[in-house]
Order: sequence, then C-alpha cells, then structure tokens
Amino acid sequence: MTVSIVDLSGAVWRKSGRSGGGSNAACVEVAFVDAVWRKSSRSNGASNANCVEVAFAGPAVAVRDSKNPAAATLAFPAVQWSFFLRHLGS
Repeated sequence: MTVSIVDLSGAVWRKSGRSGGGSNAACVEVAFVDAVWRKSSRSNGASNANCVEVAFAGPAVAVRDSKNPAAATLAFPAVQWSFFLRHLGS
C-alpha cells in the first residue's frame, strides 16, 4: 500500500453545509489545495443543464456541480476515479 502525503499548510477550509450548528460538535470541513477545476467535456455547453467539474488534488479527485460550486463536493481516491472512468462505457 502506498501512502500519499499532501501539504495542507496553504489549505482554505470550508465547513460542510451538513455540519451541525451552534456547538460545532458535528462539524466537517473540506479543503482542496491548489485544486484547478475543469468542466467535463461531456457537459452540455448550450444550456449548462448538466455541468460537472473535476479537480485533481494530490491523491484525491474531486467532483462538483459547476452551477453550484459552493455546494457539496465529492472526493474519491485517484485509483477509484481511474477505475470509474475505465468502466464508464462498459
């Protein structure tokens, strides 16, 4: 098993919209360092109805809705993202 090290010293953290209020007892924060988002070439360019953006950040791949980038972001290990892409057309 390979362990990846990611430098988070310059990370900008964002609290999840699903985190609890007040006491901060159930908080989750997410950060992607130097993530450069790009829109999928499969997104519908005319109406922007089905837009997906992806960013590669160290050992993770992040996916978000380009119409609402401040909303939830999904993150996957890069190896699982590669597996997903290989099996899209299967």
